[in-house]
Amino acid sequence: MVEGVLTGLHRSPHHGSSIEFAEHKEYAPGDDIRHLDWKVYGRADKFYLKKFEDETNLRAFLVVDVSGSMGYPDADARAATGAAARLTKLEYAAVLAGALAHLLVRQGDAVGLLTFGAGPATFLPPRAATGYLVNVLGALESARPSGRTDLEAAIAFLAENARRRAMVLLFTDLWHKADGALAGLRRLAARRHDVSLFHVLDPDELTFPYEGLARFRSLEGPDEVLADPVALRAEYLDALAAHLETVKRGCQEAAVDYRLCDTARAPVDVLLEFLGGRAQRAP
Repeated sequence: MVEGVLTGLHRSPHHGSSIEFAEHKEYAPGDDIRHLDWKVYGRADKFYLKKFEDETNLRAFLVVDVSGSMGYPDADARAATGAAARLTKLEYAAVLAGALAHLLVRQGDAVGLLTFGAGPATFLPPRAATGYLVNVLGALESARPSGRTDLEAAIAFLAENARRRAMVLLFTDLWHKADGALAGLRRLAARRHDVSLFHVLDPDELTFPYEGLARFRSLEGPDEVLADPVALRAEYLDALAAHLETVKRGCQEAAVDYRLCDTARAPVDVLLEFLGGRAQRAP
């Protein structure tokens, strides 16, 4: 169902001058016969086209936050809130990113990966070869949350390495001042990149359900604070609502597709909502 929605959502390929071979594609009526591989035809008695890196339909960058806050709920939080079966934010983001990587590669698009915390952690440049998907999925699976985050540095790094128009899919909890991040996303969109933000938050962060005096510990540093969550709840929820509105409005102004992802939702529902929205906007 998801594959059917995704196919054909972006514009036709623009053929470049690259000579880097990517893979073969079985011929279909209407394909350009100039790239038929006659040697393969001689061996297989079937028509296949040569595809090159610049001739893929799309280049997509998966940009995944692996900072410490993406590790929520950690073991302590799972024990305190009964969230034993819930994915961490990073695991949830990896599921979304991995599914989209699979779908994009299946339709012949080039997919790359950038993970970031305090700086770029892993960078795999986009490739369209089917075997390359294993590298992307392996990097997502092995990612571990740690340290602080610097989204602005990650966006700057991406801007340097995504020189041609591309799809940028960003997965982060965005738990820091939004101004710098939004400015970076505006710069990417101004360069005509197709940018989408998956704002991944845990239900505990969205509802602040804690009861009784509690010690809150930062996942990105040594900071701790002892507080009464009941007394803070209203103020926290007001601040969260203002933060979400700032991010949502900033994305709207920058033509960035914004998706709030509550990790209590099934990932497939988030994907179908995202892909369905793109289908409605497809030219």
